[in-house]
Order: sequence, then C-alpha cells, then structure tokens
Amino acid sequence: MKTKFLILRFSSIGDIVLTTPVIRCLKQQYPEAEVHFATKRQFKVLVESNPYIDKFFLLEGKLDSFIKILLAENYDYVIDLHNNLRTSIIKYRLGKKSFSYNKLNFEKWLLVNLKINRMPDVHIVERNLKTIETLGIKNDNKGLDYFIPSNQEVNLEGIIEPGEPFAAYAIGGQHFTKKLPVERIIELCSKINKKIILLGGKEDEPAGEIVVQALGNNIYNACGKYSLNQSASILKQAQYVVSHDTGLMHIASALKKNIISIWGNTVPEFGMYPYQTEFRIIENKNLPCRPCSKIGYNKCPKGHFKCMNDLVLENLDS
Repeated sequence: MKTKFLILRFSSIGDIVLTTPVIRCLKQQYPEAEVHFATKRQFKVLVESNPYIDKFFLLEGKLDSFIKILLAENYDYVIDLHNNLRTSIIKYRLGKKSFSYNKLNFEKWLLVNLKINRMPDVHIVERNLKTIETLGIKNDNKGLDYFIPSNQEVNLEGIIEPGEPFAAYAIGGQHFTKKLPVERIIELCSKINKKIILLGGKEDEPAGEIVVQALGNNIYNACGKYSLNQSASILKQAQYVVSHDTGLMHIASALKKNIISIWGNTVPEFGMYPYQTEFRIIENKNLPCRPCSKIGYNKCPKGHFKCMNDLVLENLDS
C-alpha cells in the first residue's frame, strides 16, 4: 500500500527549486511513496515536468476551497517546507502528522539587525532534508533538479555561432537591492571576453537594451523574450552563468553550471548560495550595514547602495 505525502512550498522560483532534493530522495528512498506537491498557480512550470511528483495542486482563489481538495486525498504525512501562516492552517485542517522546516527566524533576525551570525554553516537544501530525516531519508548528493521539456529547448542559431562559447547573465532580481545598477552591469559585461546573453523578465528588458546600446553586438538582450523553461535551456548551453541572488541562479545550479554569483544586500550566510556546483561569489564584505534584509528592498535603506556600487569587478575570463 502506498504512503501518500503532501509537500507544501508556495513560492518562489528559487525556493521551489531548492526543494527538489527532498522530492527526489523521498520518492526514491521511501517504500511505495506517492509524492504530491502544492504551490501557487504561477509556479506550475516548476512542478509539472518533475517525474518524482505524482500529482500537484495549484493554489488560486480561496484557501478553504483548496484545503477541501487536499482533504479528499487523505494524506499520511504533510511536509511543510514553507512554514508560514497559510501552511499552518493547511496542516491544522488536514489533521495529519506533519514535518515542518525550521526557518531559523531568530538567527536571521540576529544577523540582519545586530550583525551577530548564529546561522549554521549549512545550506538550505540540507535544512530542507533535515525536515524528513526521522523518516530515514538521506541526502543522495545528486544536487538540485530542473527538468526542461524537449519542446522548450532553445535553438540559438542566429544568435550564437555553432560551437561558440558564451556567457549567460541573469540580470534580474526580485528586489532592487539584489541587482547591480545598470551602469555596473555594463562594466561587468565589458570584462567578459565573449558573447553574452542577458536573461530576465519583461521588467528587465529596458535595462538590457541600455547594456546593448553601450556595448554593441557582443550582447544579446533576451530579457522578456523567453519563458522560464526556455531561459533554463539557454543557461544549460552557456559556458558559465553570471547571476544575482535570484531564481535563475538556483536553476543554473540544478543544471550544474559554473556560476559567478553576485550578492548585494543579502549574504550567502543565509544558506542559499549555489548548491553542489562550481561557483564563485562576488560580494562587498566590508560593510557594517550588510545584510540589511533577508529578502531585499526597492531602494537602499542607507541611500549609498555600497553593497553593489563599491563591488570590485574583475575580468571574469581570467
């Protein structure tokens, strides 16, 4: 008889990608596990092609209606990798044995507000897996997963010459303080001695155009032109990936790319640096105000934005 598990993680791109080792290890290591996953509808692309997920549920509209759908599944266990008010309500209503991720909110508060680092030197993937260690699940050390449907693979003919190495730069970010200013993006791109494809959402397209105008034909602005899966396909084909602390960085980790990871107001000590892939971190470690948030702001709280403006940018191909 199968044991039914429900995994809860409602946002966002990077955080959901970081749950994939839990999904895979549970499916492969627990006898007769049936693994279901609940997330928001806008993140369907992250779960629909995962072969380790037997069934997924997409939240939109009222939570009560969503819970009634989940109740009909009669789960054996609930694995809460989000651990917020919404997931607490779901766990209570389902009334099943649950395992909840430790968010370490106090330790994060200490680091952000008092600059006292009590965060464990453990990646968030390991902390996710610790949630289910009492079930006998162990890390298989295969890293993150990201599955690109074959019809979403991108042919770069006309953009990149066959066999030509190129860099992909994910210039976006959920918050202003996690992104290099456009003039510094231009400076960084000028230190890359190969063709560069800029990746991001529609909101990043204007910044990409400014970079193209500054540096010319060496840059292709793909921001807003491709879906998430298609952007992942471009990452997969790149020689290496440059990224801010954002979802595409974690997708690049899943694809085992060499990553140059750029950090602004957040810090790798939160445990969300690239996982089980080769990477290099660029950050300004000499600021008493950093980290100023565990997430980010729409402007620098101090007004100087030195975490990005004072970054030392070296030639990335040296």
